[in-house]
Amino acid sequence: MINRPLLLILALGIGSPITAAADLRVVTTLPDLATVARAVGGGHIEVTSLARSTEDPHHVDARPSFIRELNRADILIHGGAELEIGWLPPLVRNARNANILNGRDGNIDASDGLTLLDVPTGPIDRSMGDVHPGGNPHYLLDPLNAKALANALAERFARLDPSNASSYQSNSKKFGDAITARLEEWTRILEPHRDTRVISYHKSHDYFLERFELKSAGTIETKPGIEPSPAHITRLIESLRPAKVRLVLMEPFRSPRTPAYVAEALNASLLALPLFPGSTHPAETYLEWMDHLVTETDRALKAP
Repeated sequence: MINRPLLLILALGIGSPITAAADLRVVTTLPDLATVARAVGGGHIEVTSLARSTEDPHHVDARPSFIRELNRADILIHGGAELEIGWLPPLVRNARNANILNGRDGNIDASDGLTLLDVPTGPIDRSMGDVHPGGNPHYLLDPLNAKALANALAERFARLDPSNASSYQSNSKKFGDAITARLEEWTRILEPHRDTRVISYHKSHDYFLERFELKSAGTIETKPGIEPSPAHITRLIESLRPAKVRLVLMEPFRSPRTPAYVAEALNASLLALPLFPGSTHPAETYLEWMDHLVTETDRALKAP
């Protein structure tokens, strides 16, 4: 015999937990963008990052699940400056979601309105390596750029979801105030190392170095994205000896072989400094990530 009251309960969902749907589905290309979006959106948004925190953002392994996520998205937040040019456009085309196309409110170029470093001033071709026409795309390594992005996201979220506009604005202000307060502490920690010379494998950490007044002595790469030859490494080491480089930076997804060789030759510390939250450390929020970057840099520069 059919239990009619039970059927009614099941049909209505009575007696089972009900999970409230997010007001906005947000997809970001990169994990650092996701942390800022979560800080602004709070409980009103659902955020998915396409790239893993351990991946090179220039060469993300595009998976079929990305198309499904983009198809369902109300908003796509991408880094811009052609960082994702090698993998994102085909995914957006195949997602068949008009909301996230260029020029729509649901498409957010996170670099808009920011002043980027390393913007090329002349013609660009492939012989120059992996040069970004819009400038250096790793801008969220400067906390003030994260604060500016939070303001921009609050405005766009509010436009698409007016009923929660006050919450987005409040969250953005709270995030910005936290950045301002923590920036004083981060600057105090790294102040003793001001003007210390640092070399990076790639130009990934330039915004971090500039914000905290550490001096870039160049890169290990001959050209962006081009593996250096042994002859180049030999010349580079000889040219850098007078500069007294104290720190060699690399990304965790790279092989440490060449950076370690350069660091040993220069009697410098080697530090794999993560480009994204959650890659080689437990930090999940933007503030936790920046705490990690600052404390690890301080620790490496204090090493004998």
